[in-house]
Amino acid sequence: MVTDAWRPQVNGVVRTYERLAVELPGLGVEADFITPQRYRTVPMPTYPEIRLALATPWSIAAAIKQSAPDFIHIATEGPLGLLARRWCLANGMPFTTSYHTRFPEYLAARLPVPISWGHGFERWFHNAAIGTMVATPSLAAELAAMGIERTLAWTRGVDTDLFRPRGERLFGQAGPIFLYVGRVAVEKNVEAFLGLDLPGRKVVIGDGPARAALEAGYPHALFTGPLFGEDLARHMASADVFVFPSKTDTFGIVQLEAMASGLPVAAFPVTGPRDLVVHGVTGVLGEDLQAAALAALRLDPERAREHALGFGWQACARMFIDNILSANAAVGHAPVRASRGSWATKKPGSGEPGLEGL
Repeated sequence: MVTDAWRPQVNGVVRTYERLAVELPGLGVEADFITPQRYRTVPMPTYPEIRLALATPWSIAAAIKQSAPDFIHIATEGPLGLLARRWCLANGMPFTTSYHTRFPEYLAARLPVPISWGHGFERWFHNAAIGTMVATPSLAAELAAMGIERTLAWTRGVDTDLFRPRGERLFGQAGPIFLYVGRVAVEKNVEAFLGLDLPGRKVVIGDGPARAALEAGYPHALFTGPLFGEDLARHMASADVFVFPSKTDTFGIVQLEAMASGLPVAAFPVTGPRDLVVHGVTGVLGEDLQAAALAALRLDPERAREHALGFGWQACARMFIDNILSANAAVGHAPVRASRGSWATKKPGSGEPGLEGL
């Protein structure tokens, strides 16, 4: 697996692949990751929290050959993903990709680059793959309209043991707490949340390039900075409503984490929230985010928790492997267990193994 998104970044893409690294060995799968940690990096222009790997075609080729993989999955369209794609095409190696981030929209928010140019790049990048994994049906429909072919459904999971109701009020007892967790960046539309006229207190957990300006502009909101693990889960469970103002996320794992913590979600009716939130039950979707947040405050937290319990990371990992197997088998590239316990490649038409083959 090749990903430009990796620690110390904190986002849904990193969490997804970290959990795959945990879950896949239990399915009998050995996963090797090519990440920026292997290379010297430089800060991404306009977004220094993201580090770009200074890899070369030769270093990527050496890393892939050392792994001797049966399958290759390219998670991101960054420098590592581009070099891995180049290697696969040059060597006739099938590969899958996944669509995690709306790079065209993110780029257009920072630079005078038409979104249509970004869409053209995404078509070029992903249509070379034998399958592109997407998190929701609405996103799959968007990508199909964009011209991206061969999409594969791949949902996400949530750690419901970590993220759970806790009965704590770390932000104090007075008034309802409206919470945002995630990157504090222009594409996340955090200012739409901070500008709402809401009772109680607004809290922002996270960091990013827009944090300093938003802290100065909204002095009555609490900015905690980034929190992790148990600390994050305790603070999340101390709020009353999770407000998700983004209109550009492709999924939004943090919504599941909030619901698992007993927080109804208020969000715009866009891809991500539309696929995860049961309107009027686990959250409220609406173009009027203030009205949605106030309405979410009246919902039953237990219903939000019950909904999140249906999303498990093991099921996410199994779906990922099923996609890998089916996409590769469709082009005649499927594994068989060799006598030494290693993997070989079946010839076209030799059939597709089940998950138990892994």
